Amino acid sequence: MAKLKLWGQPKSINVQKALWALDELGLSYERIDAGGQFGRNKDADYLTLNPNGLIPVLEDEGSALWESNAIVRYLFTKYGSAPLQPTEPILRARADAWTDWGTSTFWTPTRVLVVQLVRTAEDKRDPAQIEAAKGQIADAVRILDSELAKRPFLVGDQFTWGDISAAAAAQRYFTLPIERPATKSLEAWFAKVKERPAFKKWIDLPLT
Repeated sequence: MAKLKLWGQPKSINVQKALWALDELGLSYERIDAGGQFGRNKDADYLTLNPNGLIPVLEDEGSALWESNAIVRYLFTKYGSAPLQPTEPILRARADAWTDWGTSTFWTPTRVLVVQLVRTAEDKRDPAQIEAAKGQIADAVRILDSELAKRPFLVGDQFTWGDISAAAAAQRYFTLPIERPATKSLEAWFAKVKERPAFKKWIDLPLT
């Protein structure tokens, strides 16, 4: 039996980030379907692992960990090495910063558009929410493009776990049925990230 267990269904962006991390590190693990159509995440035994009843949850050596960004950090801290896990404290801190930014600043409005433009019937959409989210995404994309003009990846010259959160959100951004400005540096970074096998397996999927 695999030492590592990951609970969650693979359509969730948060579960996808954890799966990407596991595969990027070449770790052996067992994935258990939970959340969405699979349920289980509100059952009493699951709530002992994550009292929030959300996915994903990682089990490692008898301990449970929740929150996708915390899981990614943990996996690379425990099992990673350079360059995936930066050795310099400032670079690890930058990976932290971009991970949180990818979730809070980039993914939050992108998720609104996924819900509104992909999962909601046209006659039930909220135009105000859509326009507000488009503006927030435009700001986030300008930041990304500007920063990636300075270096090939978000943390430095090589791919690190600090790219995972923003790249997962970027996959949604580039798949949404919206007009997008030309962002040469962002697009060059995303083209490189898309070639990683774990991205192809877990992230580069149709929006549903």
